[in-house]
Amino acid sequence: MALNHDLHSHSIYSDGVLAPRALLERAKANGVHVLALTDHDDVSGLREAAEAAQDLGIRFVPGVEISATWGGVTIHVVGLGIDFENETLLAGLAHVRGSRERRARKIAAELERIGIEGSLEGAYAYAENPQLISRTHFARFLVSRGYASDVKSVFQHYLVPGKPGYVAHEWCTIAEAVSWIRASGGQPVIAHPGRYKLSRDEMTQMLAEFKEAGGVGIEVVTGSHAPEQYEEYAQRAREFELLASRGSDFHAPGEARVDVGRLPELPRDLRPVWHDWD
Repeated sequence: MALNHDLHSHSIYSDGVLAPRALLERAKANGVHVLALTDHDDVSGLREAAEAAQDLGIRFVPGVEISATWGGVTIHVVGLGIDFENETLLAGLAHVRGSRERRARKIAAELERIGIEGSLEGAYAYAENPQLISRTHFARFLVSRGYASDVKSVFQHYLVPGKPGYVAHEWCTIAEAVSWIRASGGQPVIAHPGRYKLSRDEMTQMLAEFKEAGGVGIEVVTGSHAPEQYEEYAQRAREFELLASRGSDFHAPGEARVDVGRLPELPRDLRPVWHDWD
C-alpha cells in the first residue's frame, strides 16, 4: 500500500486554526503517514509538530510556505525538508513577515472606506501569531460579522484584485524564496499553481524562472485544485521535469474542500518529491 503523504498544511502559527499537535492528531485519524507543516513565512510551530509526530508515529517533514511576488502576482513557494534553524532562511522569513503588518493596516483602511469598521482589531483577534496576520484572518472576522457566509465567499467579494478590500503587495522574489529554502537544505516547490491568475504563457515563464532559480517541484494534487487541474499540472511537471507534490493545504475543519490526508494519488508516471527521501 502506498504511503499517504500530505505535504502542505497550516497551524495556528500562521492562518490555521489547529495547534500543531491537534493537526497531527487529525492527520493520524485520517490515515496520513507523512505530514509536512508549512506555515506561512514562519517556522515557530515545527518543533512542537515534530514532537507530536514522534509521539503519534507519523513521519514529519519540516516545511514552510514563503510568500513571493512575480509579475505583480503573489506566488507561494513551499520548502520541504528544511533546517528550520538555518540563519539564512530565518533572516529571509523575518524580512517577509515585516511587511505583513503594513499590508494589514492598508486592508483595514480599504474596508473602512466602504463602511466596515474594526476589521484590523477583528482580524488580529483571529491571529494566534500576530506577526503572521493575513487575509484569512480578515476573512474569518468578516464571516463572524455576517458580511459573507464563509471564508471563500469573503475572498471572492472583498479580498481579491478588483474588490474593495484588496491591497497589492510586494513580497520577496521567487529567486529569493528558492535561495533561502535551498540554503536550509530544503526542496523548493511551487504551491497550488492553479490558484494563480496567470495566462498559459505567463505560467510557462514563471515556472521556467522558478526552475532556473533552483526550484525542483510543483504541487499537482492539492486541495486548491479542481480534479480536472490534476492532469493540467501533471503535464506541467512533465514539461519542466519537476518533481510532483501532493498536499491538502489544510487550514481548518469546514473551511477546505479537502480534509488533511484526503487526496487522490499522484499520477503514476510522475516522480514524486519524496522519491529520494530515506
